[in-house]
Amino acid sequence: MAQPLFDTHAHLVSDDWARYPAQDLRAGDPEPARPDFAVTADGLIAMMDAQGVSRACLVQRGQVYGYDNRCVLDGARAYPDRLHPVVILDAADPATAAVYRAMVRDELVRGFRMAQFRPDHLDTGWLCSPAALDVWRACADLGTPLTMILFMNQLPFLLPLVKMLAGMFPDLPIVLDHGGMPYGMTQFEVGLARAEGREIMMPRAPHFGIDQTIALFDDVPNIIFKITEINFERLAAEDVRPAHLVRRMVDSFGPDRLVWGSDVGQSMLWSYAEKAAMARAAADFLTAEEARKFLHDNAARLYRAP
Repeated sequence: MAQPLFDTHAHLVSDDWARYPAQDLRAGDPEPARPDFAVTADGLIAMMDAQGVSRACLVQRGQVYGYDNRCVLDGARAYPDRLHPVVILDAADPATAAVYRAMVRDELVRGFRMAQFRPDHLDTGWLCSPAALDVWRACADLGTPLTMILFMNQLPFLLPLVKMLAGMFPDLPIVLDHGGMPYGMTQFEVGLARAEGREIMMPRAPHFGIDQTIALFDDVPNIIFKITEINFERLAAEDVRPAHLVRRMVDSFGPDRLVWGSDVGQSMLWSYAEKAAMARAAADFLTAEEARKFLHDNAARLYRAP
């Protein structure tokens, strides 16, 4: 029997643009481009059933729907025992902390994602402004994980800041999307680099750049690393077997601090069946217990799944 999976990073994209219109994150930005595919809640459940995926976090697709979380909230409402919403709200808005508390109470929300989606913006206010710190406190009070996405050029100054914030909220699980390391370089960043004529150089084994980035979290147990198709795409481009990176991370941080996410609804290079197979193969060098934690149990604990 295949190892059950818990997908911590699934995006919904509706096929009903009248009901769920594209929204920008910032006033004055152009309307986001609409993806040419759909991943509905019904469709995701069908894919999960076919691949032995017990549950999934519905991570708000901020670059499509902005702060309008209705698509993931409605999807989770249809399958409350299988789908768990992780919302994006404006962390700079002083009202957000109270809004989020109400969403956790009333909408079955299981997590908050902080994001600003602009690699060229080197500010820190979206993470640690007074309003943002209120969100951190709300997540800590509620026991819901706080997730964030960091871009490559931001890592030198944001990783130490995250470590400081993790120390301020030691009981709050903090999840780094795509691992917060070089092999988490998004395809958006890859495209920017290529457009500028910059060569993409990824660090090699045995450290894969961990020693220069997320190694500072060795002694920060509430930092969790999410491995997704973003990582697998970059590893495939460098002809590196993902199981080597996963083994290195477990050796560095222990087996309780890694989770898996498909990034379906955004990264569509591989089918959901291929994503699930790649996740299981990434655990090839782990013990059975380590693999179970990475692929399912750690996420079930973080997102309070029975």
